[in-house]
Amino acid sequence: MNLHFAPTLDLYLLWGIALCGLVLLALSIAIYKRGALIRCAVFCILMLPLLNPSIIKETRGYVKDVVAIIIDQSMSQDFGERQQRSEAALSYLKEQINGMDAFDLRIVNTLQNGAITSRTDLFNVLDQSIADVPTKRRGGAIFLSDGQVHDVPQNEEQFNNYGPVHLLLSGEKSEKDRRIIITKAPAYGLVGKNVEIKYRIEDSRNINQEAANVVLTMSSGAQLNFHSPINEEQSITVALENPSQNIFSIEVDSVEGEITQANNKAAIIVNGVRDRLKVLLVSGSPNVGERTWRNLLTSDAGVDLVHFTILRDPSKMDAIPKNELSLIAFPFRELFEIKLYDFDLIVFDRYRVNNLLPSYYFGNIARYVKEGGAFLEASGSEFADKRSIYNTAIGDILPGKPTGNISNLRFKPKITELGHSHPVTKSMIWNNRFITKDAPASWGSWMRYIDIQALRGDTLMSANDNNPLLLLDRVGKGRVAQISSDHIWLWSRGYDGGGPHTELLRRVVHWLMKEPELDERALDVSVNKNNITIRKQNNANLIEEDISLTKPDGEQEVIKLKANESGLLEYKLDAEQLGIYAFADVNGSRKFAIIGDINPLELGGVITTTDKFKELISASNGTAIWLDETPKPRISAVNNAKKFGGSDWLALKRNNDYNVTGIENIAILPEWAILLMIFSALILLWLREGQSD
Repeated sequence: MNLHFAPTLDLYLLWGIALCGLVLLALSIAIYKRGALIRCAVFCILMLPLLNPSIIKETRGYVKDVVAIIIDQSMSQDFGERQQRSEAALSYLKEQINGMDAFDLRIVNTLQNGAITSRTDLFNVLDQSIADVPTKRRGGAIFLSDGQVHDVPQNEEQFNNYGPVHLLLSGEKSEKDRRIIITKAPAYGLVGKNVEIKYRIEDSRNINQEAANVVLTMSSGAQLNFHSPINEEQSITVALENPSQNIFSIEVDSVEGEITQANNKAAIIVNGVRDRLKVLLVSGSPNVGERTWRNLLTSDAGVDLVHFTILRDPSKMDAIPKNELSLIAFPFRELFEIKLYDFDLIVFDRYRVNNLLPSYYFGNIARYVKEGGAFLEASGSEFADKRSIYNTAIGDILPGKPTGNISNLRFKPKITELGHSHPVTKSMIWNNRFITKDAPASWGSWMRYIDIQALRGDTLMSANDNNPLLLLDRVGKGRVAQISSDHIWLWSRGYDGGGPHTELLRRVVHWLMKEPELDERALDVSVNKNNITIRKQNNANLIEEDISLTKPDGEQEVIKLKANESGLLEYKLDAEQLGIYAFADVNGSRKFAIIGDINPLELGGVITTTDKFKELISASNGTAIWLDETPKPRISAVNNAKKFGGSDWLALKRNNDYNVTGIENIAILPEWAILLMIFSALILLWLREGQSD
């Protein structure tokens, strides 16, 4: 209850009356010293009804304090029996706290929309959940977690924002864990060169081992095994085999009884960049098309081009002295024997067999391709006669065999049915649009093609009567492309509207260089949040195909790619773990999908611990309880305490906050009593003043 004044007059008028009264009272006391006390009393009684005093009585409704239970739903909670302990503790807490009828309980789930996260953020979701709750109504926060949290407040002023903080640990004190950490790895490297990767193996204190076996898996699937000491930084050197992404995984042996093997593996992504693409272009004779090849290859600053054009057949009989036959001698031994393997690509443009190049050098070229090199043959009329290079050792690696016929009929190059699904030709751009089945109608015509028989490989483009025009094939470890016409230069000159000569040749060259994006046999793996989609070209018209899947925890299974409406083989996977998913088909093609960060913070520490909560618990006078030892701690509610918990109990804070539900205004004296007091005081004053006279 509170004393309240509600003046009946305006406040300024009331102050004026009081001032006048005090002046008169002071004068009367100065003149008539006797009776001062009674005059003061009468003055106060006369002022009392003007002040209108009363007593305010509030009706209060006490409100419940808010207690938040934060459930850690990160991936590490799936280890051991953590999830089961947390669920049992949550059920117990809800029953006990709701039974007190003193708290408003809020359950905070950290898993949003089923998404797998790379880190454990508990305080962000807690702050969002209780943002509408005043600090004086917060009764405490209870965390069901393994203690591996990545957003604990660092500002001590925030420690008391939640009330007492309690941590109920879902793990065990005796947990073991081994993990591998990448300490240094370059983001980029040169294709064909080595890069250095540094790593360290860390064991928990209760593992007494000095060394462990480590396996390094290359992008190709090849593996290296070695023995490494524990808790010492080690380095390994690996070669970058492919342009674009090179994904390596490094894995250490597991320890018996360790909490998880998910962090025994780490991934490294190094983007391969070609230093220089070294190309050897040999033109069998001067021709208008060789400039198209030269312009294409020299337009890229990353290409080192060596170009030779044979100006004169050595068998030609004329009176020109031999020392005047050429600007330089053709360095066939240096090109095709000594430095053959220095070239990334060899292009023969309208080449014919002559006495210039000894026959065994063709065998060197064929062997170079089988061992991983690249060869492109652009056929002219020479390919159809007896002096065709098909009649040399190179014929063993070419996918198309000449029939001896040459067509000089006008034709428009067409994309074959296979070509519409092959990465090299399916998404070529011409006139700012992607090609379609009708696109060749807008392409310019060619005037000649060499009739060949496709023995093997993929026919992506055709001429009249579906005769092969562009063939691609794999030979051993290398690749071969064959174009059965020398008239692609017509497109470059814009004849009959021109065509996508640059795009076509660029894609063919990149396929020969084994660019992963153009590999028709490769698995295409895409990731959208937690969803992984695996696709593959269905060149054999299969209904389904088995591929192997290795999950981040090492579990392996076989999944089936099935033909979809687009004619591709496809499988969709909902990932349930963070880390690297590896896919491999029967051809040895390997692809990886990474869910979360490449080496997620969530797996950086998985041992149950109180370390990250220690300062917060201490500042808020809370406690940490191990659920494996005390699955049902005692719970109480207290107004205030120096300590809100122990090893087997916890307390929640009652703030006794309230809302005012009603106000009652009670007069101190009734009106008749006030009138009686005034009348009595005046009579008393009159009698007293009369006696003075």
